[in-house]
Amino acid sequence: MSSTPIQGSQKAPYTPTLDHDVAIQLATTEYERVVTTLEQLTPGQWASATDCSAWDVRAIAGHVLGMAQMAASIRETMRQQLTAKRRAKRDGELMIDALTALQVEKNASLSPGEIVAKMRTYGPKAARGRARTPGFVRKQTAAQEVDGREEWWTIGFLMDTILTRDPFMHRIDIAHATGVLAPATAEHEGVIVDDVVREWARRHGGAYTLELTGPAGGTWSHDGGAGPISMDAFEFCRALSGRAPSQGLLSQQVPF
Repeated sequence: MSSTPIQGSQKAPYTPTLDHDVAIQLATTEYERVVTTLEQLTPGQWASATDCSAWDVRAIAGHVLGMAQMAASIRETMRQQLTAKRRAKRDGELMIDALTALQVEKNASLSPGEIVAKMRTYGPKAARGRARTPGFVRKQTAAQEVDGREEWWTIGFLMDTILTRDPFMHRIDIAHATGVLAPATAEHEGVIVDDVVREWARRHGGAYTLELTGPAGGTWSHDGGAGPISMDAFEFCRALSGRAPSQGLLSQQVPF
């Protein structure tokens, strides 16, 4: 595969690059993968520490559920965002940190079984809610911080891309902590990873050759970059998310 860098620094808000119908199918499947993963956890694994230092597996599951609950309902979106905005202002923290903490707290009283059941209910609702987002809303922009720098995203990028990468990355967190991972396929995880690779290439703008292994892997290049980067596809995502040590081109972060 070939991926041609088109931007080394942001010149316009980030927008989704996948077809909208493809993005919604990925969202639907990703929520199903989350349920499959959570169903396989033993009681002890819910308390396992993760790469997200403040969260164990149970807290990650509460956050993923909370984000699905938000995406499933305009009323819940408004409630969570308003509460998080007040909290961020009060505590002097980033809005996204306040929002995710709120989601963890919202679902903290649920048992593992209740989290799984609610995820099974809210996953499809979240995918439908994201699919119904009006065009004029999708075109609006919002500032985000990535690797310590402010950039702008369209709401469409958030809905079609980030809200699927988020549970995908947290499934990798859970797998890294417990060894539990739903079977990966080129048709699902492979499409998500390909989109991540292409955005990574646009962000760093340099020559590269990349070989990723596993069902979600493949080969990408631009300008015949010397010294190919070769690694597992999910470890590549961990590096780009800042979860694993990285250097060179791998230090170019991509939002999840």
